[in-house]
Amino acid sequence: MTGSEASPSFRLAYVPGVTPSKWVRIWNERLPDVPLVLVPVSAAEVYDVLRRGDADAGFVRLPVDGTDLSAIPLYTETTVVVVPKDHIVAAVEQVSGEDLADDIVLHPEDDPLDWERLPGRPALERPAVTADAVELVAAGIGVVIVPQSLARLHHRKDLTYRTVTDAPESRVALAWPEERTTDMVEDFIGIVRGRTVNSTRGRSQTPPAAQRKDRGAAKSAGSASRKSDAGGARRKPAPGRTGGKGGGGAAAKNSRGGGGTGGPKGGAKRGRPRRGS
Repeated sequence: MTGSEASPSFRLAYVPGVTPSKWVRIWNERLPDVPLVLVPVSAAEVYDVLRRGDADAGFVRLPVDGTDLSAIPLYTETTVVVVPKDHIVAAVEQVSGEDLADDIVLHPEDDPLDWERLPGRPALERPAVTADAVELVAAGIGVVIVPQSLARLHHRKDLTYRTVTDAPESRVALAWPEERTTDMVEDFIGIVRGRTVNSTRGRSQTPPAAQRKDRGAAKSAGSASRKSDAGGARRKPAPGRTGGKGGGGAAAKNSRGGGGTGGPKGGAKRGRPRRGS
């Protein structure tokens, strides 16, 4: 599944609304010798880009199109309604679908939300993309419900947005072709999952088995060193030298006994001094 990279760079696709800057920064810190190339694509095109090999991985919105792509869910976005600043909705912090019952709710073709039933009144036509829908909102044609990141992406001074409490939510994921789970893809997976430098799987990391082997060797070496030091402390002193624990005591004893080899044997008791004649 993993393999060598044919390209010297890592190509990362991302759909509108996703901001990959945080992960790009970490990549550049950890793998400065491998350039990361950003590939902005539409939500409708991202899967074809991945399958053609025009990108190594990409940020997409779930659900993933097809079973040949692997995906890791990353986060869920808040859903908001984009309205003119003088709209009644702008006076509150959040609304429900029922609060939009009298509004024309635009439904762009690239809508990432999975609706069972769109609230409000339907428009005569569906805008092709979200950007077009936002322009219609600014023109007073209706309102549009989108993930918060798209509302920020298409921000205008004359528009605002509010949270919709009962709308579907959009989930963002990292996706890549399963058959091309390369080393660099594994590196990027580690980054988006929040792994540290030491735990991230990658070519520059020491394999866990090797790490355990190195730790074991260091432990054995330390143990052998301690045993060697302990053994040296138990060695008998060489003839003619005082050493070890009892050397000082023996010297003192010989001194009390007169010293030299002609003195009394160790352990002989002293007699009382004789009186002078």
